[in-house]
Amino acid sequence: MKKLLAVVMASFLMLTACSSGGKDAASSGDAGSSGSSKEVTVWAWDPNFNIKALKIAQEKYNKTHPDVKIKIVEYAQADIIQKLNTGFNSGTTKGLPDAVLIEDYRAQGFIKSYPESFHELGDKVKGSDFADYKAGPTSLDGKQYGVPFDSGVAGLYIRTDYLKEAGYTLDDLKDIDWMQFIEIGKKIKEKTGKKLVALDPNDLGIIRMMAQSAGSWYVKDDGVTPDLADNAALKEAFKTYKAFMDADVAKMQSDWSQFLAAFNSGDVAAVPTGNWITASVKAEASQSGKWAVVPLPKLANVPNATHYSNLGGSSWYVLNTPAADAATDFLASTFGSDADFYQTLNKEINAIGTLNTAGQGAAYQEADPFFNNQKLTSDFAEWTKEIPKVNYGVNTYAIEDIMIVAMQNFLNGADVDSVMKDAQAQAETQVK
Repeated sequence: MKKLLAVVMASFLMLTACSSGGKDAASSGDAGSSGSSKEVTVWAWDPNFNIKALKIAQEKYNKTHPDVKIKIVEYAQADIIQKLNTGFNSGTTKGLPDAVLIEDYRAQGFIKSYPESFHELGDKVKGSDFADYKAGPTSLDGKQYGVPFDSGVAGLYIRTDYLKEAGYTLDDLKDIDWMQFIEIGKKIKEKTGKKLVALDPNDLGIIRMMAQSAGSWYVKDDGVTPDLADNAALKEAFKTYKAFMDADVAKMQSDWSQFLAAFNSGDVAAVPTGNWITASVKAEASQSGKWAVVPLPKLANVPNATHYSNLGGSSWYVLNTPAADAATDFLASTFGSDADFYQTLNKEINAIGTLNTAGQGAAYQEADPFFNNQKLTSDFAEWTKEIPKVNYGVNTYAIEDIMIVAMQNFLNGADVDSVMKDAQAQAETQVK
């Protein structure tokens, strides 16, 4: 049943920058492992981020390991998931890569369903060297299987000019909750005519951020048992989402291009999301000097609520192939331990890694003129350390499909306790 579930999971995709698709064909090298212990094939998606990060790692590693050939292969994320499931279900890693990038929300589903296919990293990679919240998706039963990569640490991107026009300063956003933020949004709309945020009713990324900020998720700590009916953080997140709608401060959008257009065109005042949106915000050069980023508002009426959360992110995994040891050394020597390497990644692709020592590097301390010389990367690195650790489990997207329907029912007038109870029942029936 677990293996069947993993196949089903392949149909669920998250439309965020850090989980965007790539080309359908390989960008270099062969599609799978060569079977040689000195040839390492790595699969990933997104040519401008993950693939570019691999090429930087390849160049650095080959300076000291010229005898190891690194083949980088680009596939769309959906294709990688399908190919992994097909290969694992056949009982062999033949034709699969030696190392692969897997989104954090999906990782536990693969590791738990196919533990014999993944290579334990042992003392080559220490989970304690990375942000604590990355331990959940990259380890199982005390064993480290993943090399944590990028941080999906979230922040509240805010138009300071709109804020000022409404009579507020950045100090007014310190230590506030989401309901207080909505009140500020009402004033911004009154003074500027602009909506506060853009929301997609079929993408509950903001609900995920709110839940994790309070140390909660769709499942309990075991990563399996649905935790919806009695989940105080999720209920408050639902109420907050509805409050955005009731206050008429949310601009509705239905796809990625509309989301980008909402803030690039100046139609919304704020963007609460993962740090990977920075490049897209900066793409509108005319808005330079008009943005700042502060910690997220926290959930009201939830004792464990914080201002810190995550959205997206992925990690590297090694499969049990003839080149497993070489693949492990490649990843451990670069993504797994090299703080200077992360300075290069930050300069080249704006990546914020989760390696703790990377935060002290020079690139992370640089001021960003677009954000009024805010040391944005340094801030994000510090916030990464504060993200509550949760177990994403194996069914994030399957449960989220249920939650999307629950949200529509709630927005149409159903009681939050009723919709959560119904969602719980559906999750217990459909997700095993």
